[in-house]
Amino acid sequence: MKIRRAQKKDLDGLNRLLYQVLMVHHNGRPDLFKADCKKYTDEELYAIIADDARPIFVGVDDAEQVLGYAFCMFVSHEGDNVLTPIKSLYIDDLCVDETRRGEHVGSEIYHYVCEFAKQQGCYNVTLNVWECNPSARRFYEAMGLVPYKTGMEVIL
Repeated sequence: MKIRRAQKKDLDGLNRLLYQVLMVHHNGRPDLFKADCKKYTDEELYAIIADDARPIFVGVDDAEQVLGYAFCMFVSHEGDNVLTPIKSLYIDDLCVDETRRGEHVGSEIYHYVCEFAKQQGCYNVTLNVWECNPSARRFYEAMGLVPYKTGMEVIL
């Protein structure tokens, strides 16, 4: 597998995986996540692909088929009144094709993202994981991530 920045030619593969991750969330929390929709329009995806502040990394096979991705964005706390001025790389979404899970695609992409973040002078890599996705939580814990804040809710 080769890992690289996403390109316009990856649009179909990105959309296929965005749908898969959406359905994981919809199945876990249908009260919050719609079914059969897209997180981004094609135009939004093209804009993100071109945005160096929001890099998307894809793992591709020899035929350039997308096996997994990581949507990332740089976050800086410069000028914040209470937070130290660190630079973070936030993983907004990490997904591996459901037919390729268990083949270390996700761990390779995750480690690539961490190395990229180090090269960019980031202090840390952060992400959120939904409680309705315990397999993702186990994966991230296996990668060495630990909780640093907790979101809570009450349904009224």
